Amino acid sequence: MIHKAKKSLGQNFLKSEMALKKIIEAGEIKPDDIILEIGPGKGVLTEKLLERAGLVVAIEKDRELFKILEEKFAKEIREKKLILIKDDILKFNISEPRNYKIIANIPYNITGAILKKFLTEKNQPESIVLMVQHEVAKRIMARDGKESILSISVKAYGEPKMIMKVPARYFSPAPKVDSAIILINHISRKLFTPDLQTVQSSTLHSLSAEKFEERFWEIVKAGFAHKRKKLSSNLKKISKNSNYGNIAYVENLGNKRAEDLSLADWILLAK
Repeated sequence: MIHKAKKSLGQNFLKSEMALKKIIEAGEIKPDDIILEIGPGKGVLTEKLLERAGLVVAIEKDRELFKILEEKFAKEIREKKLILIKDDILKFNISEPRNYKIIANIPYNITGAILKKFLTEKNQPESIVLMVQHEVAKRIMARDGKESILSISVKAYGEPKMIMKVPARYFSPAPKVDSAIILINHISRKLFTPDLQTVQSSTLHSLSAEKFEERFWEIVKAGFAHKRKKLSSNLKKISKNSNYGNIAYVENLGNKRAEDLSLADWILLAK
């Protein structure tokens, strides 16, 4: 059965053995690993995952591709090495508190939504290996020295690393942009556990890790609300809230903009 790529679903099928090899290597797959694959497409990556993982859970939204995958991996499905689910990944619920990794060549139009969903998931993955647009990978890494809400969002929960650049010609149909493989390792919420011995604010002493995480994102979103404005200007309203700390600290930021602050700066600001 021939399947024509659907532009509406952001379908571009990877055909490079070298890129597939790099994805698998980055995932450091062990025989007892559970792998969540998003948008398996024609199953090229799925085959490689099944060779190494204990279980692969593949979520495919496209009805035609789902049928192709059902036929192609009928044996693996019977043997319970592959669980194939027809669903929208953004609506998919990770119900069981089991350790798992995400390894996928995702539709680029939902990259941000996928990262947000799984990095902030109650049951976070151990690690994530994704194929994304090269420009998005560079933004995540902040190669130009300028942070973004995307780069801070990723670094707050894990350690991102660019594995390799993947030229557009390695896909069918070829997209208009180059891609890149990224690894996000050591995913956790440890950053939001307040260190009470180093924090002077009495308000923070009463905050749970969950509440501190909420506070952190409230401040980050306010800081990036108007990119061209100075940070002190963006945070003026929030810093006047009596629940927050020293207004002078915000005013001392001078001419800095949100993009000039590192993750450590944002944590300090939230504290």
